[in-house]
Amino acid sequence: MDLGLSGKVALVTGSSRGLGRAVAEELAREGASLILCARGEDALRESAAEIESQGASVLAVPADLTEPGDVEAVIRSGTARFRRIDVLVTNTGGPPSGPFEAHSRDAWSLAIRQNLESVLNLVREVLPGMKARGWGRIVNVTSVAVKQPVDNLILSNSVRAAVTGFARTLANEVASHGVTVNNVMPGFTRTERLEDLARASAEREGIEPEAAYRRWEEDTPMGRIGEPEEFAALVAFLASERAGYITGTSIPVDGGWIRSLV
Repeated sequence: MDLGLSGKVALVTGSSRGLGRAVAEELAREGASLILCARGEDALRESAAEIESQGASVLAVPADLTEPGDVEAVIRSGTARFRRIDVLVTNTGGPPSGPFEAHSRDAWSLAIRQNLESVLNLVREVLPGMKARGWGRIVNVTSVAVKQPVDNLILSNSVRAAVTGFARTLANEVASHGVTVNNVMPGFTRTERLEDLARASAEREGIEPEAAYRRWEEDTPMGRIGEPEEFAALVAFLASERAGYITGTSIPVDGGWIRSLV
């Protein structure tokens, strides 16, 4: 299937590793030019070089998206190189695990800046150009936690739910301009984030990290942990020409973990 992404320009945040990198690689295979950003400059440069070696046109911009000035710098660098941004994939690292009383006021403020305000600032920068051109795709990486909250992830459960509300409302506001807005909700997927959660569970419960993995596998009808490439495939479709009549959705990639009907 030709997704119609050849010649499009995509900005993928948090793209030095994990889900973000998998998405960037998938979009590159479909012919998109890429703007990549992440906080870790060395890992970002390495990822960009590897993707570029496969024939893609790639710009890497180190940035801390909790800083509005860094968001503006990413957009400025990207548009200077490629003249426009057609696709925005927002992806930021998950906040720390733990119950409500384990998190300070500062921890809540950081989670909001990292996982909500960064999305707002990115969208604010790219949306005018998308509307002017009559075409755009915004895909937010959220979490299954917005539909079925996960114990000990109160920061993620709360802030990613706010992104979902924002995206669903924005989708209606911009649909007539040819811009779609969707969310993709990863389940338990083999990334460094999952390794961190496994270690946190092990410390909290006095178990081995492998036991946490086994429990997640047992809770998932498919009986296994997901792979980043499986997640990236859906993001690429939602970012494509073929998905032009899909907007305002939140779609899980979770092996059946969410038990709700819709």
